Amino acid sequence: MFIGKMKPLNVGLVALHLLFSPPKTEKMIRFVFTTLLLSWFFGQTTAQSTAYIINAGPSVGFQKWDNGGDRQLLFKYHASIAVESVDNEDDRGSLFAQFGYHVKGSANRYRFLFQGGGINAFSEEFRYNNLSLLLGAKQKFPMGATGRSRYFYFGGIRGDYTLSTNIDELASGNFYAAAYYPQIGAMNRWMVGVSIGGGIQFEFGELVGGQVTLSVNPDLTSQINQPPGVVSDPFNPGQNITVSARRVRNTTVELSFGLRLLKKVVYVED
Repeated sequence: MFIGKMKPLNVGLVALHLLFSPPKTEKMIRFVFTTLLLSWFFGQTTAQSTAYIINAGPSVGFQKWDNGGDRQLLFKYHASIAVESVDNEDDRGSLFAQFGYHVKGSANRYRFLFQGGGINAFSEEFRYNNLSLLLGAKQKFPMGATGRSRYFYFGGIRGDYTLSTNIDELASGNFYAAAYYPQIGAMNRWMVGVSIGGGIQFEFGELVGGQVTLSVNPDLTSQINQPPGVVSDPFNPGQNITVSARRVRNTTVELSFGLRLLKKVVYVED
């Protein structure tokens, strides 16, 4: 494949063809698709100015557990770096790529009240520490009389890889784990999702600025995909119970505070 000689539009079309065609080998398709898509993205941005963005902030994690009951919110954090195209003449739209670290999951919290007036609190977190690559586009609109600040909305497609989790620690030595907890053997390391959101960007100077972003990030594929099975009944030793299939899917809401560093490209006519 002569990626360097292909037009950016052609590269994008080939990448989409690979995404929806039957894969010959999973690793080969992932590598080729990622290479073509990134080549297409950077082919679109090399002729323009570029903003480099450092983001960090709090996250709220939600999880949908099929056949697993309700779970409570997980309050964690995220951090990311991004590169974004900038049009010097009319900065109304851009393409961006973002790579980050995101803690996803859910929690259980219980409070037990005793007859004597005492309270015992119990909590546990189901954490998945994910690396994410997001490719997307922004639409921007000027704010104020000077137009130096802009509000924007964005959308993009995202791929996640689970770096680590604590569900194996929760299950270790827990007699009830097989019946009530997801099993690490049923965890998917790779997920696909989307991200949508909006925010405000503003300038501190010609080459330095900031932004505040609120985003919603649902996964389209499951973090856990556990088939039904037969396990020991924790309440009746020596007997078995059937556990239904369990699928767990992540969603996060993230508030990001970002520092924007602009690399400006200026063309000088001879």
